[in-house]
Amino acid sequence: MAMGLPRLVAVSLTLALVSFFPPLPISLAGEIASIESVPDLQKLMYVAVDGYPCVRLLNLSGQIGCSNPGLSKVVAPIIKLKDVKDLVLPHTVLVTADEMEDFFTRVSNDLSFASKIGGVLIESGSSFQQKLKGLSPDKMFPQAQFSPYGNVDYKWNPTASSIMWKAYNFPVYLLSESGISAVQTFLSKKEMKHKTYTSDVAEFNMVMETTKAGTHNSEACLQEGTCLPLGGYSVWSALPPINVSSSNNRKPIVLTVTSMDSASFFRDKSFGADSPISGLVALLGAVDALSRVEGFSNLKKQLVFLVLTGETWGYLGSRRFLHELDLHSDAVTGLSDALIETVLEIGSVGKGLSGGINTFIAHKTRVSSATNMTLDALKIAQDSFASKNIKILSADKTNPGIPPSSMMAFMKKNPQTSAVVLEDFDTKFVNKFYHSHLDDLSNINSSSVVAAASVVARTLYILASDSKDSSNSALGSIHVNASFVEELLACLLSCEPGLSCNLVKDYISPTNTCPGNYAGVIIGEPSSKPYLGSVGDVSRFLWNILAEKTSVQKGNTTSSCSKGTCSKTDELCIKAESNKEGTCVVSTTRYVPAYSTRLKYADGAWTILPQNTSDAMGMVDPVWTESNWNTIGVQVYRVQHSAYDNAVLVAGIIVTTLAYIGIMVAKSFITKALKQD
Repeated sequence: MAMGLPRLVAVSLTLALVSFFPPLPISLAGEIASIESVPDLQKLMYVAVDGYPCVRLLNLSGQIGCSNPGLSKVVAPIIKLKDVKDLVLPHTVLVTADEMEDFFTRVSNDLSFASKIGGVLIESGSSFQQKLKGLSPDKMFPQAQFSPYGNVDYKWNPTASSIMWKAYNFPVYLLSESGISAVQTFLSKKEMKHKTYTSDVAEFNMVMETTKAGTHNSEACLQEGTCLPLGGYSVWSALPPINVSSSNNRKPIVLTVTSMDSASFFRDKSFGADSPISGLVALLGAVDALSRVEGFSNLKKQLVFLVLTGETWGYLGSRRFLHELDLHSDAVTGLSDALIETVLEIGSVGKGLSGGINTFIAHKTRVSSATNMTLDALKIAQDSFASKNIKILSADKTNPGIPPSSMMAFMKKNPQTSAVVLEDFDTKFVNKFYHSHLDDLSNINSSSVVAAASVVARTLYILASDSKDSSNSALGSIHVNASFVEELLACLLSCEPGLSCNLVKDYISPTNTCPGNYAGVIIGEPSSKPYLGSVGDVSRFLWNILAEKTSVQKGNTTSSCSKGTCSKTDELCIKAESNKEGTCVVSTTRYVPAYSTRLKYADGAWTILPQNTSDAMGMVDPVWTESNWNTIGVQVYRVQHSAYDNAVLVAGIIVTTLAYIGIMVAKSFITKALKQD
């Protein structure tokens, strides 16, 4: 009893002293009814944020893009750009899409300001498309170094800011819709409580291997194995199939070209709806329409369709395709550059609709009989439509030449190339979101793509048949399936349904739902018969659908293929991914590796070849690579200010000291009282 009384008095005194101090705020970010496990506690404290990263890309002269500055995660308090005044410590700046260009321009021009940027979160969305006059992080003349003409100061892209071509020594992350909601909800709680003693911080896990290894250009990172070359697999297909076993009676080739890859500031948010996917979908719509036409084997010319990848990064696909033609490699068996009579490239065609009329501009490479033949065919195709809602115009004669397109690589290789590039613009891009994350499905009109597909389909038939009669009954029977085009747009330009749409899943088993349309990196040894695990979803889909649309059946019979191979050499196994048994079809459809002609793969590694003065494009090839990285992620959470932590520590020391003094006094008083008793 005598020993318990001092303790009781001490506890009572301590509780009384503690009651004078306010309760400590709890640093929890979420709301969970009960905590039953460590994961529950983690969910309560840390909010994972969904979005799209800006990553580190390298070339022979340096690097661009974004990365954590060091070897560890970046943690910095969040502040809205409009609230930024004089930052003392690095912060995570929350930037809206309409502030993006000015912000990154300031970062590049003000090193003091840049040093105070710990990371950047970009808030964007469809609402910004209406209010922005333009947002293009590319250059005014994209890839001007590959231009076949001298006026490289021409402004094809007047809304350009060039911000994607600079290096930033901090992480940048584009918030998805759910990411925006998560961050806004998180920040709103700070305004309601814990305003005095806490900070909301963002944690960026965006460490690049090239940063860790100190390899700051493509040559160094390839030597150390900290990066991979940009590239992938292009696809070409012939209608009708080419008899590769016979070299007799080869027909002149009408080559139709488009591309499948785009770019933006953010790696996995490069839809490229108008530039270039509208052209890709128009090509597929035209191929689908032509596949229903009988008697193609009796026509005078051979149609070949070529879908390129890597075009955004030094025209990798077109340059490699032309190089493979020079080598007469297996990837282009059945083709010859000497047989290519004319080329029609389908560029941006998603914004041609205006005032009920779909207008497209024909840009020609040079004056020649073959070019005039293509222009005439376009006019005949235009006149063949009863609705008269399609108009083909020739490009302004004051233009310096063809716009940025794959034909620049063709022209640079052979200035005598006869080609026409079909676009939805004349003297400058009408796509104000060129190579921006905002060039999505809402930026184009599906009827414009259908119209482009329709005029291309009939133009190709006119060229192949060498007919100049716009009233030809066979020509009038060629109709594009608008529903097919719209389904393709939904599959290739959205995340819902995205690549999980029924059309794509009928041909392949996609590894991703969202079609990023970024070229990506080439993995393993390049081959015309690659390991399919190294081929992107879109390339595999295109190979399968083109193989089917351009195929013929011998004797109207089909055979199944269970292991991806067919018994006959002229047959291909399609739909083997999506079905237990694929289908064998007679088709000439090939993969063509797309990577820099300055690169060589040997003994499991990439090396850079010496410059060749006879290769004009190789002399200016940047040789783009992407840094390796393990995981990329962003989370937000709340931390207490260190000043408040120090105050709590001091308060604790004072409480402890007072409690000790109180105990001593009480003990002395009680001891005296007991002695008196």
